[in-house]
Amino acid sequence: MNRKEYEEIQSKALELFEKANIVLTDKEKENIEVADFGLGKIENTGLQLVTYVNTDLVCAKELALLPNQTCPEHKHPKRDFDDGKEETFRCRYGTVYLYVEGDEVEHLSTQLPEGDEKYYTVFHEIILNPGEQYTIPPNTLHWFKAGSEGTVVSEFSTRSTDEDDIFTDSRIKRIPEIS
Repeated sequence: MNRKEYEEIQSKALELFEKANIVLTDKEKENIEVADFGLGKIENTGLQLVTYVNTDLVCAKELALLPNQTCPEHKHPKRDFDDGKEETFRCRYGTVYLYVEGDEVEHLSTQLPEGDEKYYTVFHEIILNPGEQYTIPPNTLHWFKAGSEGTVVSEFSTRSTDEDDIFTDSRIKRIPEIS
């Protein structure tokens, strides 16, 4: 991803944070992370986030997804120091479609990213609207997608080590590369 595109996506994420009444400092605004997962289709598959705190015990983030943007399927595996990251998603704005391991729904409320369907394997559906939350246990495959207006989700978790996440799609690079 080039610098101009990165900054354009940061700006779109900031608009979503503002719609959710999330107040960010100037430094946090400048440091909104844009993850395209190395796939080069950020509007379709990606994630924008701000990390408030990430210590040995806890992590707090704000996640913004553009309209119909998907964060790809992954899990937070067992680590030397725990059984994997446990995270709670609380919807702040829009609708988020969250899919985890468990009983599959007969018909998804949203669509899989076109051309990447084979990389999605869990279909137990949880729909979160503002004020609703769900806790994802450690080492659980999950993916999520924004509704048509985009979404903002507050994430509260144990320590985050994003670089250790395991994605179903082996093409994914979690840490952004900016040219």
